[in-house]
Amino acid sequence: MSESIRIGLVSISDRAADGTYEDQGIPALQDWLGKALTSPWSVETRLIPDERPLIERTLAELADQAGCNLVLTTGGTGPSPRDVTPEATLAVGDKEMPGFGEEMRRISLNFVPTAILSRQVAVIRGRCLIINLPGQPKSIRETLEGVRDADGAVRHVGIFAAVPYCIDLIGGPYIETDDAVIKAFRPKNAIRPKQA
Repeated sequence: MSESIRIGLVSISDRAADGTYEDQGIPALQDWLGKALTSPWSVETRLIPDERPLIERTLAELADQAGCNLVLTTGGTGPSPRDVTPEATLAVGDKEMPGFGEEMRRISLNFVPTAILSRQVAVIRGRCLIINLPGQPKSIRETLEGVRDADGAVRHVGIFAAVPYCIDLIGGPYIETDDAVIKAFRPKNAIRPKQA
């Protein structure tokens, strides 16, 4: 049996945190992960306001104390003054992983020209990969899963294809995915036989 991965899901929104509206980010992420992952996983969730010190503490706590090997954030990545998720993420990271942000913007530009305003980043902190995702459920799915043609064929691979191998490289558990949702890419020498 594969080792279980612990995943932190953080929704960052003043209005969702104060109850003005219901958070949609965490449910969308849990739903997508439930379809995409075939190996065991568990989740730690946090709903917090757009406060940089709190975001930094939350990300550090999930990586250092809660034992998460992957943390996905949603919200707070635009250009408005309260959007500080990327700054908080970079502040807690040991290494920046710029390809994730570049690719998320490239994927989203297939749908909306305002994707160029998004500032998502990704970092490694110890043995944890932290990725900022967009705030809208549809955009979350598109960036993780990719762009498909009308017949369902993948036209542009989503960022999650690279996540399992990245987690391998930083010493985390081996993650397997449902190829129909997102096919995890690994070099041939890094692929293990499928679990029965």
